[in-house]
Amino acid sequence: MITDADLAVVIDMHPTPDFKKALARDDGQVERFADFWREFAGRFAGLPSERVAFEILNEPEFEDRYRWSGVQAKLLAGIRQAAPRHAAIISGHRWASIEELLSLEPVRDANVIYNFHFYLPHIFTHQGATWGRAFWRHLTAVPYPSNADNVAPVADVLSDDVSKLLVTRYGYEQWSGARIRAEIQQVAAWAQKRNIRIMCNEFGVYRRVAPARDRVSWIADVRTALEMHGIGWTMWDFAGDFGLVTKRSGQIVVDESIVSALGLGSADPMDSHGAK
Repeated sequence: MITDADLAVVIDMHPTPDFKKALARDDGQVERFADFWREFAGRFAGLPSERVAFEILNEPEFEDRYRWSGVQAKLLAGIRQAAPRHAAIISGHRWASIEELLSLEPVRDANVIYNFHFYLPHIFTHQGATWGRAFWRHLTAVPYPSNADNVAPVADVLSDDVSKLLVTRYGYEQWSGARIRAEIQQVAAWAQKRNIRIMCNEFGVYRRVAPARDRVSWIADVRTALEMHGIGWTMWDFAGDFGLVTKRSGQIVVDESIVSALGLGSADPMDSHGAK
């Protein structure tokens, strides 16, 4: 149905943290997962290779990057046995972050896309979130762009000294479009040096308490930074807590300001690029 609608598809494994952590310690689990990928990819191998790609694992949770490199290569080999023509998507060993991507040794497979997720800085993008760092849930109204003055009111109401330090630090780090462009530039340079393809298939802001206007600014800054370097992207997510739309009484309501930030220029959120 999706390919018939003239869209491309990334089929990714998006398992629980427990499943991912088992891969880090259990060779038997890796063998079973490689067998699964071979069987699973074979089911889709007949679909157009230019429209369907396989993402090996969403946000790996490995402490040992060497272990992950070996596991990822084995899983890729399983896919290749059944689907030699389709692109595979791989990432670094912890949460698909930039740092881990830049430490990744390219695999010996020309039909691979190297992927990263971008949520920096988490103090802004994950304010109010009830997972991850414990102090995120206590944050609200954290501004973007950041400076020492505009974060001071947020830091002043925090009772925990470490949280206060981290929020104050965020202000002095002066996160802005220029800072985001500098981050993305490093990824683009890494890929260009190795003549490999890259994409960013997650970026976004948890919207429960983030200032709406600042959320729009951050999304626009990330999207434009990616496009400056020809990096394909998808925003996280479509209708969830980071969403592009809300659902009210069974109706989909599009956030036009986010549509504009994504450069789509239309109320149809799937005109180009996409939202996961």
